Amino acid sequence: MKDRCSVVSALLERYHDQEVTEEERRLIEDHLSQCPSCRDLLSTTAQIGTLIKLPIQEASERADFDRTWTKIRREIEKREPLPWWESLGDRLKASLFSWKRAWIPAMAAALIVVGLIVGPVLLEDQSPLKMSSVEYVESADYNVMIYEGEKGNVTIIWLFDRSDEEVPAS
Repeated sequence: MKDRCSVVSALLERYHDQEVTEEERRLIEDHLSQCPSCRDLLSTTAQIGTLIKLPIQEASERADFDRTWTKIRREIEKREPLPWWESLGDRLKASLFSWKRAWIPAMAAALIVVGLIVGPVLLEDQSPLKMSSVEYVESADYNVMIYEGEKGNVTIIWLFDRSDEEVPAS
């Protein structure tokens, strides 16, 4: 019988609150018809429940909820609505603040990608390409060709006109 008492006593609070299944209810009621100590425990549980509920019921009966809701409505109506630009600004600030944590790493990643793409271009030699050039200068006495290479070296070629001498055929 003590085993049944321990099982039933564990269920008595739920039985009192009508939270047991139909099977548990039958088991408890059968046991209560035979066990005076469990009946006393159920009676004590009911008395404790009454002691807890009574002050709450009295307080709720005394409370004037209509008056309270009237005060609340009056306070709500007193507030002037914000102009649309201020309410929009508040909403934008709230939404931007919530995304702030996501924007910081995204911006950092974007800067890294831009740096990887633009960095090598900026580090290249930016001097204009030097190309080879040839200048030809004519004068009455002699002709000169000036050859300037890509690396800045200069070669001067003097051209002499020997029209009176024959050039040997090779």
